[in-house]
Amino acid sequence: MTAPAGQWLDPVCAIARRAADAILAIYAQDFEVVCKDDDSPVTAADLAAQRVIQEGLQALAPGIPVISEEALAAPWAERRTWRRHWLVDPLDGTREFVKRNGEFTVNISLVEDHRSVLGVVLAPVTGDLYAAAAGEGAWRQRTPEADRERIGTRRADGLLMVTGSRSYGTGRTMALLDRLGEHRTFSLGSSLKFCVLARGDADIYLRLGATSEWDTAAAQCVLEEAGGAVLDLAGRPFRYNTRDSLINPEFIACGDTSIDWAARLVDPEEGA
Repeated sequence: MTAPAGQWLDPVCAIARRAADAILAIYAQDFEVVCKDDDSPVTAADLAAQRVIQEGLQALAPGIPVISEEALAAPWAERRTWRRHWLVDPLDGTREFVKRNGEFTVNISLVEDHRSVLGVVLAPVTGDLYAAAAGEGAWRQRTPEADRERIGTRRADGLLMVTGSRSYGTGRTMALLDRLGEHRTFSLGSSLKFCVLARGDADIYLRLGATSEWDTAAAQCVLEEAGGAVLDLAGRPFRYNTRDSLINPEFIACGDTSIDWAARLVDPEEGA
């Protein structure tokens, strides 16, 4: 029998804060931006945070493997045998880091039996931290010195607040969102979009196009424990490490799970 994920929540929060310190040390200087093979940017801050998190998780739980954006993933033949693994994005929102707008995060998740059962999302610039473990609810700590606050999603019974990407967006996204009727939109970078849903300040985030498993796992746990959900466009909950590819399907993140968002947004006759 495996131990509950919640035993690691406080240590993982501490690891995330150490990674944030490493990021901010580079954020305060001039830094070089290199493009990876997929044209996504990477900086010394991504790599510094990766080292801190990798070392911290290996010391915390030596037997649990790590998948990270900044490290080569194990082959599927090996991964398919895993029951537990860490899923890490050491600096989610590198484009926002490069723009110096502060909207980037450290994401650390524990995946067990294909579900995210522990999630920590930390915004280094503000110190705002969101964390959750399966069955234990979600909380927010606005600064390292602040008290922890329980957070929860809200009912979508008024003007809908829709959040979306600061750096990505398509006409197709707008066309589907128009199906919701009157709504207001605002943009945020990184996993902070999930966090505003989790704390009850927005209702829905629709993401079309590619994301990776490390982009969503930590924030999904926070959102689910706050009362929300992350669903594919057919309305099925997200699961992790179920196939060779680490690319997610397109998704809907929502706060109010009593609404069939997939039915409202996607016409099955037209397809997703």
